[in-house]
Amino acid sequence: MELIEELTKNLGVSETQAKGGAGLIFNLAKDKLGSDDFSKVSSAVPGIDTMMEAAPASKGGALGALGGLASGFGGKAGGLGALAGLAGGFSKLGMDGSMISKFVPVILSFVKGKGGDAPKGILEKVLK
Repeated sequence: MELIEELTKNLGVSETQAKGGAGLIFNLAKDKLGSDDFSKVSSAVPGIDTMMEAAPASKGGALGALGGLASGFGGKAGGLGALAGLAGGFSKLGMDGSMISKFVPVILSFVKGKGGDAPKGILEKVLK
């Protein structure tokens, strides 16, 4: 899958980490977006289902609670608070939370390259 290759090449992560990390981000997007908006994003990403299935369960635990705390301080429910909630999943993949901010621009750039500004804009709203 092209996106996985870009993530492994640009970020120096393993294929498993790239798949799982991208999957966590796309699962978050699916949770936050309506089905119409998510289908616009998913149609721009070949193999998105495989990535979403590769994501470790990120619910619960102390890191999930931290994500909830971060969203409380962030003022709005999306954005940083939502991304902070992914830290537990990234940790299960052997990456620290700082990698989330490195995945996002690569994924946004890929989505724009495949689907143009519309799906990128939809995804960006959830990830900013």
